[in-house]
Amino acid sequence: MRSLVLDFQEMDKKQLGLVGGKGLHLGELSKIEGIRVPEGFCVTTIGYQRAIEQNETYQAMLNRLTMLSAEDRDQMVEISRKIRQTIMEVEIPSDVVTAVTRYLSRFGEEQAYAVRSSATAEDLPHASFAGQQDTYLNIIGVDAILQHISKCWASLFTDRAVIYRMQNGFDHRQVYLSVVVQRMVFPEASGILFTADPMTSNRKLLSIDAGFGLGEALVSGLVSADGYKVREGEIIEKRIAAKTLAIYGRKEGGTETKQIDPDQQKSQTLTDEQILQLARIGRQIEAHFGQPQDIEWCLAQDTFYIVQSRPITTLYPIPEANDQENHVYVSVGHQQMMTDPMKPLGLSFFLLTTPAPMRTAGGRLFVDTTAMLASPVSRENVLNTLGQSDPLIKDALMTILERGDFIKSLPIAENEQTPGKNNISSAGYQTPIDHDPTIVSDLMERTQSSIEVLKQNIQTKSGSDLFDFILEDIQELKKNLFDPQSSAVIMAAMNASTWINEKMNEWLGEKNAADTLSQSVPGNVTSEMGLALLDVADVIRPYPEIIDYLEQAKDDHFLDKLLTFDGGQQAQDAILDFLDKYGMRCAGEIDLTRTRWSEKPIALVPLILGNIKNFEPNASHRKFEQGRQEALKKEQELLDRLKQLPDGEGKAQETKRMIDLIRNFMGYREYPKYGMVNRYFIYKQALLKEAERLVQAGVIHHKEDIYYLTFEELDEVVRTNKLDNPGSMVEQQAKLAIRQMISKRKEEYNVFEKLTPPRVITSDGEIIAGEYKRENIPAEAIVGLPVSSGTVEGRARVILNMKDADLEEGDILVTAFTDPSWTPLFVSIKGLVTEVGGLMTHGAVIAREYGLPAVVGVENATKRIKDGQRIRVHGSEGYIEILS
Repeated sequence: MRSLVLDFQEMDKKQLGLVGGKGLHLGELSKIEGIRVPEGFCVTTIGYQRAIEQNETYQAMLNRLTMLSAEDRDQMVEISRKIRQTIMEVEIPSDVVTAVTRYLSRFGEEQAYAVRSSATAEDLPHASFAGQQDTYLNIIGVDAILQHISKCWASLFTDRAVIYRMQNGFDHRQVYLSVVVQRMVFPEASGILFTADPMTSNRKLLSIDAGFGLGEALVSGLVSADGYKVREGEIIEKRIAAKTLAIYGRKEGGTETKQIDPDQQKSQTLTDEQILQLARIGRQIEAHFGQPQDIEWCLAQDTFYIVQSRPITTLYPIPEANDQENHVYVSVGHQQMMTDPMKPLGLSFFLLTTPAPMRTAGGRLFVDTTAMLASPVSRENVLNTLGQSDPLIKDALMTILERGDFIKSLPIAENEQTPGKNNISSAGYQTPIDHDPTIVSDLMERTQSSIEVLKQNIQTKSGSDLFDFILEDIQELKKNLFDPQSSAVIMAAMNASTWINEKMNEWLGEKNAADTLSQSVPGNVTSEMGLALLDVADVIRPYPEIIDYLEQAKDDHFLDKLLTFDGGQQAQDAILDFLDKYGMRCAGEIDLTRTRWSEKPIALVPLILGNIKNFEPNASHRKFEQGRQEALKKEQELLDRLKQLPDGEGKAQETKRMIDLIRNFMGYREYPKYGMVNRYFIYKQALLKEAERLVQAGVIHHKEDIYYLTFEELDEVVRTNKLDNPGSMVEQQAKLAIRQMISKRKEEYNVFEKLTPPRVITSDGEIIAGEYKRENIPAEAIVGLPVSSGTVEGRARVILNMKDADLEEGDILVTAFTDPSWTPLFVSIKGLVTEVGGLMTHGAVIAREYGLPAVVGVENATKRIKDGQRIRVHGSEGYIEILS
């Protein structure tokens, strides 16, 4: 039978289920040469299970608790209290008592001990659970220790521990508790050591908090700690706090709080030599565990003891590089308006599509901008381009460049142009472009024709031929995406918009004039999509029976059942026509693995019902025409005012030319991505057919499992799934390895979902946050980037998932980010606030076209603004006021 008690030296890495995360780490620490760990042992989870397994009251209440969610707080608190009470009343099994007594006799029964909880879901690489269960210090005597073992078991069901498990998806019935019993050290000083800076995530910067006495004074917030920062063996910062109190152990057991002598209160807790010694210990422990650590330490008689080490779970992973040089990485998700993690197949397709130097980390894509920032020629271009996309990214990059020591500037080669005369700009952005709007229709027709050819040709491909075909077609996709004429059209509209805003402000004192001029531009496939769904609502509106049916519809078979109703054929045709043109779209559409509207059309039903409720018939035409008339009116107003100025005719003529560029070309901005998503969906459908064959062959369990393989890995699986000896041991092992890798990737993806990606991260792991530098903003205002002018008041609707949207006309949408799939919601709102975005990202472009005041790039907007609050959005100045 497995042991009921294990001493630290008896543990091994496979015993998490016996000793919990804290106990396992202490066992590991005690085996590192040169690291001092106070002696101790763990009462394993077997003892806890023995104590409660036959208790019917405990089991009944645990079943009730498992049925609750975090929202059922009152019931959760009451049931948790009863479970704790039941555990405290349970008798500790006699063999557990015997084992504990035996180990205490080895270490000394009259010694003082710390009795600490160690759960099996604690101090894990992806969830620390720090502080969720209880710790008791300076406990003396067998009886007292046994009593506190029961208290630790009961603390598995503190309110905070129960809620934390609910939020992190841990089953209460699958989490057990071990208890660490560890000899007390009575330190002169103690504290916390982070081997990566918790404020910036910089892995090269150690952060030490130190105070007098036991560490509980710091952890509980009773006193401020000294703060020391160490980088590469050098103390670079010291903050000496006024330490008025300290907690010490009492001889008879327990702890007491004492006043510190006034002459000692502002003295440095650790000497410089001790700080550097502790930093070296931290690096040694970090190297042993292979990742940054959060370490509890104490200093007694000039010796450092380590009483705990756990992984720092809040750090964002660093994109991998093949060298030891400095690198600066910029988030792709913040530019593509999709900061959620992508599955491996989706990541690999995006990597195949883009020529940029990409890296992955935490399920997200990052561009390595180091070389571009190092060159004076490309630096200005990169900063300006990213600045338009997201000013916070530009400001963060400027912060790095201004340091002067992280990125080394390269000399300008003789064949390169100097900044300000950028060869990239002259070759790409300023390509002469005809005002003829047929350029846009020709580009669209060319893309659509190639998509139709793809649809036909891919039908005949399977197996390895399919993968070769897709790789070949991706070259066609890239040709369309990066067509110089296509880029010139987009840049002509963007540059014209910038010119209009600058010149109208200079000549007429008119701010953001291009916003109004951009309303209802023709040819924007994404804004047309939002209006098209209004037309679908018009078809269904005359049929109350269908509306009632749709309000109850829950599954994707609703389309077939429509035919049983009067008007059902028309309703079905309208929805299918919409899906034929837009069904490849969905939330997070740059990830090929995301579920498309064609795959789950029920997702459209709430949007259609919302349109029926909020709008009168023919709303799409009225909305578009209203925007077009406002744009024409603004154009005429500007031209009339310009003609009154000196050289007015010339200024008006040049302005008219720029307005025409905006009206003819701005709508095309969304089309290349539409073409890319179209192709992605065709690839996906073909790959899912291959996945069905893999399921039949027993290689994978579900066809969607292929999402957790890269394109290259999936190609290899398909090619090697033609073994000569089906059912052989070699084949079975190969299939098992594939399924294990998929399972591991699924776990990783669940971890990635909890991470918040940074806009900018360095190869040191440092996260650089940009700032908006603007004046004349009210003190209480929430600041962001102005992207669509106007001021509007309304009810804030904080929506994180489009399927949860319940909007009424006049609401202001507050969300993390919007991609094209959110466009149907824009017809119902009158203002927009997002956490991510820039001047030319999706939400901003569509907001301007629909005439919605919008502020984007608002840090933590969905937390700072509460659902239902009345807010005022200042789309011209870039801030939000909370009114109630």
